[in-house]
Amino acid sequence: MSKKVLVAISGGVDSSTAALLLKKQGCEVMCAHMKLWVDVDNSVVKDSVAACPMICDFLEVPFFLIDLSEQFKSSIIEYFVDEYKAGRTPNPCVKCNKEVKWMAFIKKADELGCDYIATGHYVRIEQLEGGRWAVKKGLDSTRDQSYMLWRLSQNDLARTLTPLGTYLKKDIREIARKNNLPTAEKNESREICFIPDENYNRFLYEYEQKKGHRFGEGDIVHEDGRILGRHRGIPFYTIGQRRGMGIAHPTPLYVKKIDIENNRIIVGDNDSLFQTEFMVGDINWVGTYPPREPFEAEVKIRYKHEAATALIQPLADNTARIVFKDNQRAVTPGQSAVFYGSDILLGGGIIL
Repeated sequence: MSKKVLVAISGGVDSSTAALLLKKQGCEVMCAHMKLWVDVDNSVVKDSVAACPMICDFLEVPFFLIDLSEQFKSSIIEYFVDEYKAGRTPNPCVKCNKEVKWMAFIKKADELGCDYIATGHYVRIEQLEGGRWAVKKGLDSTRDQSYMLWRLSQNDLARTLTPLGTYLKKDIREIARKNNLPTAEKNESREICFIPDENYNRFLYEYEQKKGHRFGEGDIVHEDGRILGRHRGIPFYTIGQRRGMGIAHPTPLYVKKIDIENNRIIVGDNDSLFQTEFMVGDINWVGTYPPREPFEAEVKIRYKHEAATALIQPLADNTARIVFKDNQRAVTPGQSAVFYGSDILLGGGIIL
């Protein structure tokens, strides 16, 4: 009996090619699009919603629309804004994958009697010798998305297929072209779906303005104590930032620390951004059982960071101390620290 699979389609080339590949493998394919954002000005999102039925008609598979816009706003948008207001830099995609997308999609798959869900992520999901499910890096290192999936549970992974994990991006484009997929030449989607112009400051300002809120100004302070100017509001700054501070100084200065208690932005030179040690919390272990003893792993502190060797020291309350062998630049509270053993995603947590 063929696998019955519900494929998450976004309206782009990756997810539509994933559906095509599964259909060619003999799976009974259904597709669904999750409507996550309701901003009337967000034409990119509206275009994606409109494209999905056309893709499904081409593939001759059923299409379903799952409206999660209210849940997305309360769980992800509010979290995104609140984290910036608290002086942290969030990664909303990591939270959304676990708390919105996978939860809703598996629920819909169960309603439709599907054995699996599938996505267009460039990762490989495999069961290890001991029976534990693991996320492995996609073979295309330039597209690997394993960093985004560290929050997923064993049940999530056991129910998920990722047919693109063994392909290069250029090969997926070629497959789409050869099969005349309507999305074959479609441009890449943005990193954060609800900010298509990637202007976080504009989004934060307008979102709070609609609620009648404004961000309070405060001092920009050099690490030696000198007041250099005024900032426009804590949410408009992140660790390592150089541009947009509006201060004059003979040498380049970067955001070193966000002092939320005193409403100050602390700045320093580039060398001051490097550190070896930090803490993580809210850890989820994926490709390994929760360890009791310290161990070495490769650690990424942001999506585009090149993983570096570190000692991971598990502590109480689902926390750990991370000690890099070499100093790393701009360790940022709120971002994810993700641990790897070779190509296996071992786990991850939130930088404290």
